[in-house]
Amino acid sequence: MPSKFKELKQECYEANMQLNALNLVIYTFGNVSAVDRDRNVFAIKPSGVPYEDLKPENIVILDFDNNIIEGEMRPSSDTKTHSFLYKNWKDIGGVAHTHATYSVAWAQAQKDIPIFGTTHADHLTKDIPCAAPMSDDLIEGNYEHNTGIQILDCFKEKELSYKEVEMVLIGNHGPFTWGKNAAKAVYNSKVLEEVARMAFLTLQINPEAPRLKDSLIKKHYERKHGKNAYYGQK
Repeated sequence: MPSKFKELKQECYEANMQLNALNLVIYTFGNVSAVDRDRNVFAIKPSGVPYEDLKPENIVILDFDNNIIEGEMRPSSDTKTHSFLYKNWKDIGGVAHTHATYSVAWAQAQKDIPIFGTTHADHLTKDIPCAAPMSDDLIEGNYEHNTGIQILDCFKEKELSYKEVEMVLIGNHGPFTWGKNAAKAVYNSKVLEEVARMAFLTLQINPEAPRLKDSLIKKHYERKHGKNAYYGQK
């Protein structure tokens, strides 16, 4: 019987393959999901399947309570984090998780990524936040669900908007990103990895490197995202 979710599965499949093409994942690491808000379901990569073996029909469809709606395979082990974000942040359409090298290094160092340059400011005006490592009681509980709580608590504590800052590091774990669709979540994963690499190299060259000044942060962000943005084509 043909799938009722063929387009959603294809979107999710293509986003996962893009993670691989962008060298953001190795082996079976990482996952992307894509949501269908009209049907209150999302699609996600199956757990432990190598990218070279992945097919659109392998993609698993679930509701926001993590019930499998369609699919024969076990969904990603991070599924409950994705569903938690979808339930709490109504405007996102895709979520990505990687173990990309520089992003993970900053997460393991438990450090926010400072806004050092205009590449960072082209995408957001804040430091990329790193959530504190999970407490023992949360680790021993519903771990992946609690990772979602960890992300929301970080944004509340740092007074950040998920609509502007579409990325986070989980202390000692790694990055999660999101966006209007799965493709944008992957885009944000690549941006995060490159900004993490640039920041690392900056501190190697000059451990006392100053943050980007506010006027340049404002200029670079607003020329791409402000009401009078002029970057790109109409």
